[in-house]
Order: sequence, then structure tokens, then C-alpha cells
Amino acid sequence: MMRRSPYSLARLLGVAAIAVTTQSADAQGARRPLVPGDVYRIKRVSDPQVSPEGDWVAYTVATADSASNKNDSDVWMVRWDGSRQIRLTSTPESESRPRWSPDGKFLAFTSARQGAKGGQVWLLDRAGGEAVKLTSVKGGVGDFVWSPDAKKLVLVMTDLDPDEADTTKKADAPKPIVLDRYTFKRDIEGYLNDRRSHLYLYDIASKKVDTLTRGAWDDERPIFSPDGSQLLFLSNRRPDADKLDQRDLWVIDAKPSATARQLTTFDGRDVIAASGAWSPDGKQVAYLAGTDVGSLAYDQYRLAVLPVAGGAPRLLTTALDRGVGQPMWSADGASIHVTVTDDREQYVAAVNATTGALTRVTKERNEVSTMVRGPNGKWALLASDPEHPSEIYALENGVLRRLTTHNDALMATIQLGRVEGFSSKGKDGAETHSVLIRPPGKESARGLPTVLFIHGGPKGQDGFGFDLSRQMIAAKGFAVVGVNYRGSDGRGHAWQRAIYADWGNKEVVDILGATDEIVRMGVADPARLGIGGWSYGGILTDYVTASDTRFKAASSGAGSALQLTMYGSDQYIVQYENELGSPWKNPQLWIKLSYPFFKADKIKTPTLYMSGEKDFNVPTAGSEQMYQALKVLGVETQMVVYPGQFHGLTTPSFLVDRFERWQNWFGSHLGAAVQP
Repeated sequence: MMRRSPYSLARLLGVAAIAVTTQSADAQGARRPLVPGDVYRIKRVSDPQVSPEGDWVAYTVATADSASNKNDSDVWMVRWDGSRQIRLTSTPESESRPRWSPDGKFLAFTSARQGAKGGQVWLLDRAGGEAVKLTSVKGGVGDFVWSPDAKKLVLVMTDLDPDEADTTKKADAPKPIVLDRYTFKRDIEGYLNDRRSHLYLYDIASKKVDTLTRGAWDDERPIFSPDGSQLLFLSNRRPDADKLDQRDLWVIDAKPSATARQLTTFDGRDVIAASGAWSPDGKQVAYLAGTDVGSLAYDQYRLAVLPVAGGAPRLLTTALDRGVGQPMWSADGASIHVTVTDDREQYVAAVNATTGALTRVTKERNEVSTMVRGPNGKWALLASDPEHPSEIYALENGVLRRLTTHNDALMATIQLGRVEGFSSKGKDGAETHSVLIRPPGKESARGLPTVLFIHGGPKGQDGFGFDLSRQMIAAKGFAVVGVNYRGSDGRGHAWQRAIYADWGNKEVVDILGATDEIVRMGVADPARLGIGGWSYGGILTDYVTASDTRFKAASSGAGSALQLTMYGSDQYIVQYENELGSPWKNPQLWIKLSYPFFKADKIKTPTLYMSGEKDFNVPTAGSEQMYQALKVLGVETQMVVYPGQFHGLTTPSFLVDRFERWQNWFGSHLGAAVQP
């Protein structure tokens, strides 16, 4: 039940951390608490890209506009020494995916500006002038990559609808949606048809487009070989591909009419980074190898290296019982840098490309969300700390140096809650590692109203970092707890897979164990406990309230309880069939996992249910059913549906509304915090 979409701006900002050093109330003086309206003030920095000469880093900055009630993303760049931050685009339409041309003459990006249909590629000449639209392809560009000689692009585009391709046809009334795929729906994309994404070669001088791949499958993540002769990409071309997410690595000559060659055949899922997959000599590729088909929802990726000419892959991190990500070769090819997800933090490590020996590179206790390599060993990272949303950092000799300061002025006026870690044990003795955010200015207070705010996934973790959702709740005087229950990242594959086909059992044990511990510590008032979450956090909220009546308020967002009804109505058919089996083959298991609904009469907690109207990830019915059950039972409840929203809310006013409702719901049922 991999509920992957973000549940808050915190995830968009990059939940990360550097030490636990939140200032005391006295040191912060007149700083104010966070308020929901800060959604319009926080800048969301992302996608760093180092220029070919290494003097600049391009990136994007997204803001929420209150007037248009939309988000706008612009392209910026910062000098490597951090001395200048320059905004490059400023149109009302968003610009994204900034990518330098290898010769350093241009900066390309995608945008639907000036009425362009779909996202098109635009070019900014570094010598000066306005951006010029480079592509005008029907349907738009989903992704693109430069060739090493800067003369071509490879575009990732989705097949056109036959009616859209025929320009002689007039737009008629909407037609019936005809479905024939095994996996037939996906959040945001909606109902899935037979249109697929493929690779196309685009000549910049002539603007000629040549087809590289075609077929009844999706091709993605193209990466040029160092000499520009080949392309590495991902594709699932196995029989019955819709039934198993088994993406493999493929390679193809970068010319029309070439035939693709499959590199990996592992019975699982493979992943490549957006860049840095090829060794500098072009003879090997580095990628992430999943575990096995049965663990797709609980994958812990391992670093693998494979000869392009053919041969067996070498797994380099089998001795490390932690997941790794974003593999990128060093300039000399001796090592491969990865991010390591490890117990509430995510750091950069270097893996010896021959021996597999791992050396931690970044020493800060933090989470690095993005890593890219520039020339001459220059690395740019996206990271954050408890007091600052994500910013761009330079990594030099194992030391992080911050380059951008987009949120400094705002954060200088805000007092945040102190973040700390703690451990607990549940009734079965398993040790859980959690984070606690104390309310601002009440670092030594005891007997606080406390909200356990449960992360989604379940493949994910709460760390020592900036978390806007939890900080927003803490700003109203609550202690807030994030529990890394079994099923979470960062504690090894066995911990992550412990909930396989057993949802709502061990996670509840871990959450209740953390609840007992925070009460024992004297932080929480046992008479004023609340619980909430979004996605799998909402699902676990339902499981917990059906198991324990001590919570006086709950908020279940984008959740489900009657899991039987999710079969065929959400997007997780592959996981269901592999992990649980069909309901008619294993009905007792499905009923067991649906116990929050069948034990709804055990729930006494006033619960706020929330959902996006167009959510195909966890459909609104999952919340509606529990809302209806509590209404019938006479338990206080309320249902909020956000129009036009998918699994992750994006409309700024709705994000503000959700924060206000969380604060008010928990505030009205748990009361104000005591004085320190």
C-alpha cells in the first residue's frame, strides 16, 4: 500500500536537517510562530544543476501566489562562491527542468509560457537576451537531455491521441473512456489508455525530430553516453508489463532506426539517476537494483554496476542494510557517490567502484534530498535543517557550504519548535526511533497536549529536519511526534518488510509504544492526546483509533479502512495481487486488514476526514466510508473534500485551509498548551 504522494508542503520543501540547534525563546527575541498564511511566503528551492565550467548552479524556486491561487516556478542561478543569486525567468507560467548545454552556451528549460501547448523546451543564451522557444512539438515535452556535443536533444514525449493528431477534426463532445489495460488508472494521470512515452532525437539546428523508440511500453530517463553515441534508458518491455513494475535498463545507439538492447533481466525493479549513470570511460553503468517482485512496495535499493558490453551486474552495497539512491560516478571513475537513508537522516557516501567499500562523505546529521556532480569534483546538493527550508549547498572536501538564502529573511522572523529524537518499545519489544517537536517557547514544559502525526508511505521516514506540517501544528502549543513505525525507511530491509500482508498490526504497536513513552517522559498529557496523518498516515490513524480509545481527536487524511473496496478503485492492483492475493482467493485476509471499518463501533475519537476530490491514489470513498460510519454511530466527525485536488494538495488556498483545520480541530478537542 505504497502511498507515495506528498501530504504537505514539507515534502515539497525537502524534509531534511542539519543538527538539532533550534534557538531558545530568549535568543529568538520577538520571533513569531508559524501561521498557515506562511504557505504564501515560503520559497521552495529544487533541482540544482552545475554549469559546465563550474562557476554557477542553476535551480528552480517555486512560490504560492495568493492572487492567482496557483504555484509559480522560476529559474534562478547562483555563483559557486554564493556571492550572487540571479532570477532568470519571471513569467506567470512556470518554468522547470533547467539544464545547461554541455558547451556552456545555453541554459534550457521547459515551460508552457506564451500559450505553448504542453511543456516545450526554451533556450536562454548565456550571452544575454530573452528566452527563445526551441521546440513546438504536439503534445509537449515530458523530459529532455542534451547530447554531449550540444547539437541535439533527446525528448521524452507521450504518443498523441489520434484525434489530437488529426488537425482537420473539430473538437466534439467528450467521448466515452474505453479501458483495456490491467493497470488502468493512476493519480493525476487519470484513466490510462494505450498512449505511451517514447524517445525522440531532436536536431537543434534543423529542428528535425526523429523517432528512436516505439512500442506498447513506456521509455524514460534517457542518459547519453560520454561520447554521445549511445543512450541508456529505462523500460518495462516484459510480457504482461502492467502486472509487474519491472523496469529494466536498456541501451540504444543515438540514431534513427537503431535497435535497443536489454542490459538487465533482474526479477525486480531497476532505477537510474537522472545523470551520472555512465562511468567516465563509458564502459559501465551504475544503477539501483531493487529487492524482489514480492517486495516492490518495500524496496530497499542497492547500488549495482554493470558492463555495457554485457555480463553480470555487481552489487556493491549488499553489506549495507540501508537503502541508497542517486548513484553518480566520480570524475575519475574510482568511486560512485550515493545518498544513504539511515535512521532519521540521509547522507552522502562514496562507494569504491571496485571493492564496494563505503565512506561517509557528509558528516552533518541531515537529509540530502538531491545531489548532482559538476566539473572538477564540484558537487551541488539540496538540503535543509530544522530552522530552514531546503537550499542549495556546495559540497567541498566533505564540508557543506550554503549557496542560496531564499528563506533566510522569513525564517529570521519565525520561532520554530525544537526537534529531538527518542526511542521507545512496544508490547512486542521492538525498538522504534521517533522524532519529537516541542512547541515553540515551551522547550521545558511538561504535560503538553500532544499530536502523533504519522508519515505516509509506509516507505518513508521522519528525520531531524524541517517539517512544515508538524511545525505548523506545534506552533499552536502542541508537542508533535513523528513515529518511524515498522514499514519505514532507514532501519534495514527486515524492518521495512515487517508489515508485509499484515497492515495495521506492528505499525499500531509501534505508534502506541511511542505514545506510552512520550507520556512516561512527562512531555505528553495522557488526557490530551491526538493523532493524524495523510495517505498511509491517514490509514494508520484509522487503524489506531479502532484499536485504542485514549485519543481525544484524530485527523485522517486521504486514508482508507475498508480495504476490500480499494481493490479496483485505487491504483495498487499490482501490489494487491502480489502481496495479498485476490479477495475471492483470500477473503479472510482482506477482511482482517479492513478491521477499522468492521470495528467502527469501537471508535470513540472525534475524527476529521479529508480527501482530494480526484484522488486515484487513495480514492475519496476511503474517507467517506469512515465518515458515514461515525455519523451512523453518533461519534463526532466531519468530512472535508478539496475540489479538483489529487492525492497531494497543490492549490495554495487549500493548503492554508488544511493547516487551519488541523490547528482548529486539535485545538478545540485537546485545549491550549500549559505554560512552561
